[in-house]
Amino acid sequence: MKLVVTGGAGFIGSAVVRQAVRAGHRVVNLDALTYAACLDNVASVADAPNYTFVQADIRDRAALDAVMADHRPDAVMHLAAESHVDRSIDGPGTFIDTNITGTYTLLEAARACWLQAGKPESFRFHHISTDEVYGSLGPEGQFTEDTPYDPRSPYSASKAASDHLVRAWHETYGLPVVLTNCSNNYGPYHFPEKLVPVVILNALAGKPIPVYGAGANVRDWLYVEDHADALLTVLARGQVGRSYNIGGENEARNIDLVRKICAILDAKRPRATPYADQITFVADRPGHDARYAIDPTRIATELGWRPSVTLDQGLEQTVQWYLDNEAWWRALQDRAGVGQRLGTG
Repeated sequence: MKLVVTGGAGFIGSAVVRQAVRAGHRVVNLDALTYAACLDNVASVADAPNYTFVQADIRDRAALDAVMADHRPDAVMHLAAESHVDRSIDGPGTFIDTNITGTYTLLEAARACWLQAGKPESFRFHHISTDEVYGSLGPEGQFTEDTPYDPRSPYSASKAASDHLVRAWHETYGLPVVLTNCSNNYGPYHFPEKLVPVVILNALAGKPIPVYGAGANVRDWLYVEDHADALLTVLARGQVGRSYNIGGENEARNIDLVRKICAILDAKRPRATPYADQITFVADRPGHDARYAIDPTRIATELGWRPSVTLDQGLEQTVQWYLDNEAWWRALQDRAGVGQRLGTG
């Protein structure tokens, strides 16, 4: 297939690009290269004959039209987004602009491409979203694809809006779309502002390891390479107009996740005192959702997909990757907001 992957220099997008290129697809990586993007994420496939990089913004219709005309993709995988909840609290406008207006602009460019090609039934617009659009769960229950939307942060509200736009373009214009909503990702190349890399890097630096509130918030953790595999599965075999929840089947409280990482570091790079001694509880995030949990029944039964990496396996691999790739994360330390507490309201 000929794929346009938006946000392909980001964390999840780069995992999709790497897997798609290695699978033999022709991939156009379209990325604006904003603060969290890094072309080193795709260096392993950058010289492949079936890989092309285009620096462009999803809000730039002329640039999108040029990419569509030049490459005539069979599918668009839309991962480009502002995604950090804390940053959305401090600056919601950027999230509205990129996640809503940008998705609208991309939908229109993809629709024009699809129309010019004669509306092929095989065309796909795959919109990648988050479980955060569903809001917050109590101690029981899981999100299904039919769970009503209840976003509670500027980030999740902007992603919910983009989901609605994609569904509307399918219902109104017939654009062949599939949607996915994933749980929390972690793994190699994770930009060092999210919980897992913050814990690893602060621990190594001897700095306090910040845990919001009491650390009781629960997330379902999905290894990024598993997620990329699931996305390509949905693209190839998902039903048009349908959404699929993608989870890791690995629920954990934040404090337990942090302690697991500290224990792995104790084994791999031991010090005189345990890394868990650096854990510091800090003021909670405003509107912090209590629990997310994915019911993965649909993708398992309809497409035969399940995650292959357990949380313990994935964390061990992730910690080892950061230990082995210091040059990668060192180069990102001076980017805006890295190492700072954001989103205090």
